[in-house]
Amino acid sequence: MEKTIDIDKVLKGKMGSKARWVPSPLVWWLKHIVHEDQINQFLWSARDLQGTPWLKAAIDFLNVKIVVKGLENLPAKDDPKRYTFVSNHPLGGIDGIAIGSVIGEHYDDNFRYLVNDLLMNLPGLAPLCIPINKTGKQSRNFPAMIEAGFKADTHILMFPAGLCSRKRNGVICDLEWKKTFITKSIETHRDVIPIHFDGQNSNFFYRLSNISDRYVKKVNIAMLFLADEMFKNTGNTFTITFGKPIAWESFNNDKTPMEWAKTVKKQVYELAP
Repeated sequence: MEKTIDIDKVLKGKMGSKARWVPSPLVWWLKHIVHEDQINQFLWSARDLQGTPWLKAAIDFLNVKIVVKGLENLPAKDDPKRYTFVSNHPLGGIDGIAIGSVIGEHYDDNFRYLVNDLLMNLPGLAPLCIPINKTGKQSRNFPAMIEAGFKADTHILMFPAGLCSRKRNGVICDLEWKKTFITKSIETHRDVIPIHFDGQNSNFFYRLSNISDRYVKKVNIAMLFLADEMFKNTGNTFTITFGKPIAWESFNNDKTPMEWAKTVKKQVYELAP
């Protein structure tokens, strides 16, 4: 079986010859926490799939059940307009897969995720992705990639918070939503469709993410545990609720784009079952 996720290769690529000095218990722990064997098993079994069939296979592999509400709010497949779909991001994995599978089935794969470029390493998912990297060599291309994505003849699915939800003062909620989906939807005349995904990660994840956000701001340590959180949620049932389209013309000068983003975020959470 060919390895797509290979911790040994990652360590060697990052550290070169020094990788051999990494204690073997730490290497084992890294492989365990990212579920290297299980994820590679799935990627190998689904190696001939791409797009929505790959997403559906992932849902089956994780043994999760999806309940969909508000499906009647989705514009028809033959609607010539293109839409911006925005959702809260409580899980950081299953939520993206599940929402994409519903939209992908409805629109015959005619949508694209705006996602972290790391997901381009998943061959079955890559065709549906517009990779976003705000740091490193690709950072200068970030605005152009966003621009091209919104001007393309595909629907856009994005998570405006950028990161998965945090638990603050006992409440699980996204961090501040970025205004990009507002400004670009106005620019390209895309109505916005709000989506709420009902789910949560473990209390351990929320404690860790809060510590990481406060004390280790340059490195998102919590991201390392997202695969583990995904497997903790296997066998669960999640609810996706689609709201009614919001006309791009409604985002007028009464509010700033950031204020409109906050307004849409509020509408998303009002969709909660």
